[in-house]
Amino acid sequence: MGDVLQPAHLVVIAFLLAPVTVVILPPFWVIFKKAGFQPILSVLMMVPLVNLALLYFVAFSKWKAGPEPKI
Repeated sequence: MGDVLQPAHLVVIAFLLAPVTVVILPPFWVIFKKAGFQPILSVLMMVPLVNLALLYFVAFSKWKAGPEPKI
């Protein structure tokens, strides 16, 4: 009775997390791939706070893909 996470809880969490993973990972996989980063970084989008840091890193870094802007 004192255990917080029973095996049944882990099964419920897995069933709830699987659809979220299927919805979240593919778009970020494509974004990272098009931006010239390793697509496996999309897995880090499932980690709280790391996902925010990763978004800032990608947003403000120089992308390797695409033509250089003409100034």
